[in-house]
Amino acid sequence: MAMKAETVEVGTGDVFQDLGFADAGERKLRVQIAMRLNDLIKDRKLTQTSAAEIFGIPQPHVSELRNFKLSRFSSERLLHFITLLDKDVEIVIRPKAANHTAGLVSVLVAA
Repeated sequence: MAMKAETVEVGTGDVFQDLGFADAGERKLRVQIAMRLNDLIKDRKLTQTSAAEIFGIPQPHVSELRNFKLSRFSSERLLHFITLLDKDVEIVIRPKAANHTAGLVSVLVAA
């Protein structure tokens, strides 16, 4: 039996880019924001129903958010939800780091 050689392709670290999505950066940003938003919901011990009331959306949409089905949510809308949980959102624009080939968008959480 002949053995086939398998090759392994090294990823970029961005699954959306590796899968060829044209909007990979936007998808990655929405996931990062949704992760933080889901953390805030969990920290406040909110049910999906109570989160839906705060956000002004139907409960099934909160379920989609919790399961990272984000097609109905823009980055701006997710950031608005964070402000509805009594958090400030600050966007900082600074020079690109020397070790990056392109500008970087990331989500950080302050204590």
